[in-house]
Formats: sequence, C-alpha cells, structure tokens
Amino acid sequence: MKTLKKFDLSGKVALVTGAKRGIGKGMALALAEAGADIIGVSATLEAGSAVEKEVIALGRQFKGYACDFADRKSLYAFIAQVKKDFPRIDILVNNAGTILRKPAAEHPDEFWDKVIEVNLNSQFVLTREIGKDMVARGSGKIIFTASLLTFQGGITVPGYAASKGGIGSLVKAFANEWAGKGVNVNAIAPGYIDTDNTEALRADPGRSQQILARIPAGRWGKTEDFGGPVVFLASDAAAYVHGTTLLVDGGWMGR
Repeated sequence: MKTLKKFDLSGKVALVTGAKRGIGKGMALALAEAGADIIGVSATLEAGSAVEKEVIALGRQFKGYACDFADRKSLYAFIAQVKKDFPRIDILVNNAGTILRKPAAEHPDEFWDKVIEVNLNSQFVLTREIGKDMVARGSGKIIFTASLLTFQGGITVPGYAASKGGIGSLVKAFANEWAGKGVNVNAIAPGYIDTDNTEALRADPGRSQQILARIPAGRWGKTEDFGGPVVFLASDAAAYVHGTTLLVDGGWMGR
C-alpha cells in the first residue's frame, strides 16, 4: 500500500490544456480518478462540456477556460486569469496542439507559423509562467505531450515534426534547470492514436494498413491508454524521473 499511495493525487490541482477531447480529455479524467481537481482549457470549451460533466461525476471539481493558443495575447490573458483563480497549480499537462498537412515544398508560412506557435511557443510560455511558481515553492509536476515525430520526421507535416522535436529538447532544458528545485518535467509521446489528429490517416485504407502492420500491438491506441502514464508522471511515484519522454506507442519505436 505504501507504493500505491504514491499514486494518490488527492488535494492536487491539475491544469490540462487541450482537455476538451481526445488524449487531453483522457488524461484529465485519469487525473481526476486519481483524486485531482481539474482546470481544463481548450480553444473552445463551453460550460457544461462533456469533460466537465465526467470530471464532476468522479467527485472532483472542474473549472474550464477557452484560450486560443495561436494568439499570444489570448495566452497571456488566460495565464493571468488562471493564476488569479488558482494561486496553486500542482500539475501542468501541456497537451494542446494542432497539425496542418502539406508537402514541404508547398508548406505555406501560415501553416508553419500556426503550428509552431500552438505546439511549441505557447507551451514554453505557459510552462515558464506556471513553472516559476512551482520552482518558488519547491514542488510541481509538468508533463508535455510529445509525439513519435519527436524522434522521426514524418511525411507532409514539417511544422508539426519541428514543433514536437522542439518539445523533446524543451523537456530536457526545463528538467536540467528545475529537477534540483523539486519540479519534475517529462513528456509522453503517443503513437498512432484513434483521435481527430489521425482521422485523415485512418480514412486512407492503404496508409492505415501500413501503420497497423508496423505496430507490434496490432491496433491503434486509445485515449484510455494514457491514464496510467499521466498519473504516474504526475505523482510521487515518479519523484526521480526527470527529462524523459515516455513512449506510449504499442511498440512502434521498437521496430
């Protein structure tokens, strides 16, 4: 029981970006199941959202915010408000992200700029502003959503690949400075998961079959597959885990 108690997040407050659906929603619900109250934020997150109802059904509190992570002014306004509403945030999950597909030779500036702003720049700013309070009090957990493209280049998504490669290095950079100050910074790298981001791939019979043939687990991942990993990294069970990217990919990177 001593080990199991380390996974208990009772009394903690977790801020999860991109919490409206997909992996972010799955992680928010898992953190709530482990005892944390949830601050959810997405580009559009209406009152009475599905994630809010499900968190409350678990007996936890939920506060939702809408923030356009492509808009720096919107991001800073959100940060000011959430820090006012919640003076202490124990867990930050940087999951918000976007993907825009176009071959590299045709990839327009606006695609590149938006993806880098949402997936990398905003996550640095949010982590710096929330993380500095964690450093000041000597405790906190920060978890980024990385990607297989933290390690690989992908096809027709140069901006996404660059942003997720940057996340892998950013995790290490923050961890190098904050590990000795009581703040754990790590990442989870999803493989091919059944979410909105992979809809185009799953709709392409040829590409979908190619992907499934390479996954040793033989299936697309599910949002529920991220519950255990995120609770682990958000808990005292991961006290000595710093600067790592945990693959949740059905074995893809082992092939």
